[in-house]
Amino acid sequence: MGASKPKLGIIAGGGWLPVRLAEVCRETGRSYAVVAFEGWADAALDQHPHKRMGLGALGSFRDYLKSENVQEIVMAGYLSRPDFSKLKPDWQGIKMLPKVVMAARHGDDALLRFLIEMLEDEGYRVVGAHDVMEALLIEKGPLGLLGPDEEALGDIHKALHVVRAAGVLDIGQGAVVARGLVLAVEAQEGTDAMLARISTLPPEIRGNETERAGVLVKIPKPAQERRIDLPTIGSRTLAGAAAAGLKGIAVSAGGALVLDKAEVARQADALGLFVIGVDEEPDA
Repeated sequence: MGASKPKLGIIAGGGWLPVRLAEVCRETGRSYAVVAFEGWADAALDQHPHKRMGLGALGSFRDYLKSENVQEIVMAGYLSRPDFSKLKPDWQGIKMLPKVVMAARHGDDALLRFLIEMLEDEGYRVVGAHDVMEALLIEKGPLGLLGPDEEALGDIHKALHVVRAAGVLDIGQGAVVARGLVLAVEAQEGTDAMLARISTLPPEIRGNETERAGVLVKIPKPAQERRIDLPTIGSRTLAGAAAAGLKGIAVSAGGALVLDKAEVARQADALGLFVIGVDEEPDA
């Protein structure tokens, strides 16, 4: 079945999501090729059909996709906004760089939309990671055996308001709230670094291993292009939440990805944390 689908190009940033997508293609027999961005893409992608290149090598980028007869493209993994003064663009990259910089000045969402438009102009169909692997999307309700108590439900409610407000300003997709107090809002550092930062806060305002408090909430930005950069959690997120003393994690039902649901559920139960899919719109 997989072999009959259009050949997929996986544009890979950092994290485990691009690796998992490549593994699924290999397991199902779907034809695929990976563009692995140097400095971000995981070394595990070297075990798949791939080419590593810098962000500025747009000519090589296009040539490789064309030579591989790619028809559909999925963009997966994280990319921090580069220092454009340090890029080493090829000739095509030099021509496109002013447009890339202009888009980046309007925020990450604008930059991602520009990249999608560039690929669609080349004739590719851009799909989401959940289109390639539908099982990645979390449904509404608890993923494991545990669910939020009343205090955690209140923290989820407040965090949803905080994340939506931050998303309007293109700041980030996540926030941590404990006992009604906003402990952190995710920005360019990413979820793992934000959770690590929680552990450095005074113990009286955060939870710990014996008395957990607070939740991590992740939802898409209001105007986000949902084919790319959906909120994603996995085993590393669970470990970070546990180390930060949180009670659990809430993410957008139907709008967030979970890498290996069975393993995340098992790990959450073992750590005594809940993972739950919730509506993005907080009740008034």
